[in-house]
Amino acid sequence: MTGPVEVRRVRLGVVLLCHARLDVAAHMARIWVQGGARVAIHVDAKASARSVARMQVELSDLPGIVWSRRHTCDWGRFSLVRATQDAARLLLDSFSDVTHVYLASGACLPLRPVRDLTAFLAQDPDRDHIESVSALDVGWTVGGLNEERFTLFYPLDWRRRRWLFDRLTEWQRRLGIRRRLPKGLTPHLGAQWWCLTVTTLRAILDDPRRAEFDRYFRMVWIPDESYFQTLARRHATRIESHSLTLAKFDHDGRPYQLYDDHALMLEESRCFVARKVWPEAAHLLAHFPRPAGARPDLSAPQPQRIERLINRTVRRRLLGRPGLYMQSRFPRKDAENGKTSAPYAMFQGFSDIFPGFEGWLSAQVDADVHGHLLGPETVEFGGRPQIGPGAISSSTLIRDRDPHGFLTALIRITTRMQVFQFSPRDNQALNWFIATDPNAHIHVVTGAWMLPLLRSDMPFDDIRRVTALLQRAEIAQMDVLNSVWVKARVHVHELSDFLARPQEMLFQSLAQLPRLADAPTDMPQMRDLHGLPELLRRLRNSGLRPRMFGDGLPMPDIPLPERTAAE
Repeated sequence: MTGPVEVRRVRLGVVLLCHARLDVAAHMARIWVQGGARVAIHVDAKASARSVARMQVELSDLPGIVWSRRHTCDWGRFSLVRATQDAARLLLDSFSDVTHVYLASGACLPLRPVRDLTAFLAQDPDRDHIESVSALDVGWTVGGLNEERFTLFYPLDWRRRRWLFDRLTEWQRRLGIRRRLPKGLTPHLGAQWWCLTVTTLRAILDDPRRAEFDRYFRMVWIPDESYFQTLARRHATRIESHSLTLAKFDHDGRPYQLYDDHALMLEESRCFVARKVWPEAAHLLAHFPRPAGARPDLSAPQPQRIERLINRTVRRRLLGRPGLYMQSRFPRKDAENGKTSAPYAMFQGFSDIFPGFEGWLSAQVDADVHGHLLGPETVEFGGRPQIGPGAISSSTLIRDRDPHGFLTALIRITTRMQVFQFSPRDNQALNWFIATDPNAHIHVVTGAWMLPLLRSDMPFDDIRRVTALLQRAEIAQMDVLNSVWVKARVHVHELSDFLARPQEMLFQSLAQLPRLADAPTDMPQMRDLHGLPELLRRLRNSGLRPRMFGDGLPMPDIPLPERTAAE
């Protein structure tokens, strides 16, 4: 998609952090400068003077480059923040025409022309693009600490003194040590790579309390993922809580390297910048950035496909392929002779998408269809009797004294298959039990629990609070369903994928259930979904990161599927 050239003039400045393979970093700097950006380069003090001199000679023909004072930078230490501060200050002092500052590394490859990025920023020149997620709401860290990184002291290098680092952390926990956050700060986390307006960046660098904030963040773990992300919330007027740099991490928190065979996926992603490129990926370095068109391309990044592929690869690496046994994954538990006596099915999220789903499903399958058997207010047996099959009470107090016995008794006492609804709002005590039961059929649409909140008329702060609680519950459940111990037949769809093909996925979920011969073929009526993308955007920009909805929701609204004549 193309559009008119920006109305307000934007001049991009780039802070380039380099520490290794300075020849590749020089190539990246040349791309930025030739695209019209001003560049401030910081080279790690651990790099050799000879390699730095070669880089300076290689870039000597280019105007618009300044070299920042060098710091010795260690992973997870405040030195990275200090290097960024100094380079940003030098950039702003050297080039008065800069309007936006983009933080990148020497391994960050621009995928699209720099002109496209400046045109994209010019559409809303007062907006800051920085991932900024509240550490108190939803877990963001991969293989690390969330809240404790702000409340304990971390004077040691995690990589070089790992044993002492772990002992010191354990000792502080035992003593109940808790650091006091500077007044007025709410800790936020996010990707290191951001694009800030000069107004916001100057406010951060010139904050009267900067010395106090710097002293505090010196003892925070991995401050480069929290310093600017936290202070941006203090100074920015409008934040788009999303990084413009495509950066994916493995289960240990290490960034994935991009190789030559990723070229097509990177091009399809429409992202502006990607990290991190393998230094020997000659094809990638020659192929990107793509040539500029006649007019700037204003289309937004679309990283959903490559992110799904990477996430699928991570799950395969962690969980292994079905039927492929190896020593680290050989099962050692749940050897009992069957948890339940017969097959049963659990549907999660369907009743939130289709308000009349329970009645519609009753006409589709030869089974007893119930509502939320584990609901918080009552046991919703089919037809809502006070006493269910086998004289089982609908009291939640009786059910919650022994939820395992409740479910196994219901399945054992009846002759037909049992089908029930489930939600993050329900009692979560049976998550492991059901997931490790071979008789269970689990069908989940993640994030569907959000839909009833669209028309709830609740204040936004209450919706945000409820969303954080329900998302925590569903994330914990997904961790269970992704476990190597799962024996149930599990089908999980993200909300965006389900809404793209509702009829196909709905009837696919019924394929393994006993169908009635005269079952109707029409779809149940779908809930009104208008306003969902905007609500998700508001939640993200308020500091809460929506994680279970998928990345393919159309903007600004989701079109409702066409209804059949039977509806």
